[in-house]
Amino acid sequence: MASSGKYSYQVEPKALAVTDRPRKFLEAFAAVLKYGNYGVALETYAGLSAKCGRCVSSCQLYETTREARDIPCQRSELLLRIYRRYFTHAGVIKARLFGGFTLTDEYLDEMAEAFYRCTACRRCKAACPLGIDHGLITHLGRWLLAEIDVIPRALLVSVREQLEGDSGNTSAIPVPALKDTCEFLEEELQEMFGVDVKFPFDVEGAEYVFFPAVSDYLLEADTLMGNALVMHVTGGSWTIGTGNYDGINYGLFYSDRMMERIVNNVVDEVRRLKGQKVLVGECGHATRAAWYVPTFGGPGAPPVVNCMQYARQMLEAGKLPLKDERIGERVTYHDPCNIARSGRITEEPREILKAICRDFVEMTPNRTENLCCGGGGGTVSIDEIRAFRTGPLGRRKADQIRATGAKYLVSPCANCKKQLREVCEDNGLDDVEVVGLHDLLLKVIDLKTPGPEQEEPRALHVEKAPNPKP
Repeated sequence: MASSGKYSYQVEPKALAVTDRPRKFLEAFAAVLKYGNYGVALETYAGLSAKCGRCVSSCQLYETTREARDIPCQRSELLLRIYRRYFTHAGVIKARLFGGFTLTDEYLDEMAEAFYRCTACRRCKAACPLGIDHGLITHLGRWLLAEIDVIPRALLVSVREQLEGDSGNTSAIPVPALKDTCEFLEEELQEMFGVDVKFPFDVEGAEYVFFPAVSDYLLEADTLMGNALVMHVTGGSWTIGTGNYDGINYGLFYSDRMMERIVNNVVDEVRRLKGQKVLVGECGHATRAAWYVPTFGGPGAPPVVNCMQYARQMLEAGKLPLKDERIGERVTYHDPCNIARSGRITEEPREILKAICRDFVEMTPNRTENLCCGGGGGTVSIDEIRAFRTGPLGRRKADQIRATGAKYLVSPCANCKKQLREVCEDNGLDDVEVVGLHDLLLKVIDLKTPGPEQEEPRALHVEKAPNPKP
């Protein structure tokens, strides 16, 4: 018997199956309840009737599959049933008197399958009349499964390389390769604009220490050049730390223990460089994970700013000079769940896009009610389930994109970009180009003194903006 505040939790080995996995799962569950703060939520949810099914109207997976196992409240019940049986006095007494449910290996396998079919987008929370956070329960279920070594290989390998590998980042990019990439991007910017734009390294005392998704250094050159150009024209004080340059935090998807370690590594790098703030690149989950800096970073933890928030602030202050030309093709915007579902970052990108695009259209629904890209919750990293991600999970998103008629789909998130490109490829949206917000800023920032051989970057079509009305 273990106690934590007003709750008591009891694990009875005799009530378990023959194998060790159920026992280890319950031991992990007891430890999380004792030392964490999940007990209040579970005690509340377990006492409610959590199976009304209202959540099906908001689950894009269930609306495609129509399978009972994809109903959010049915999935949550898998974990709540264990909680009631083994961690409440009523459940323990009932089992002693009447027998009943026993945790088995087969049940754990069913849980693992169910919890990793979910993207944890949390749309269902808004539809639940009782306010049950099914995404939170999915997260907790994954964490407990991880404690008995039930983890998707892609997540495990990435986090292991980030925390224990020689490179210290999820893409295994060594510092020399990082610097070579940034030098190449500096040369590209010089050729494009005739201006020296730098990617600064290990500058002590900079206002911002930059943490993009490290995969951007391999895959998103235009996004990074847009980031650097924004900092250049606004006179931003920033640096990239060679001790830690990866904003990715896959712990958010399956383990609070891993998430805390990765967050603290970010804080340690900012403090090593005597920086003032964390500047997160275009990545939804990296931003949401960084919002835990005050929780895990202790007293004096640095503030967290997303690069879109910085760009919008500079635009509002008149420090982000834009050409008179605007992007002419139709543009739409995808709200990454991890930054939009809470409503914390929804308007900043839209204000920027409306300033630089002639034909910006919204997807419906959007903002806090957006549809998930279909690869949320870390599922995008699992290439073996691509057909599932772009089919049952991503089909509604594909239909939503198609309805806009947009040429450019802006997604300020590394994971969403990968997933949306695959969604477009697998659902016949061959004319849609997935880009970052800073990709478009790269096209329209006015440097005043362009180089003599300047070319229009990446051949994006632009049109003259109409003269503003007096």
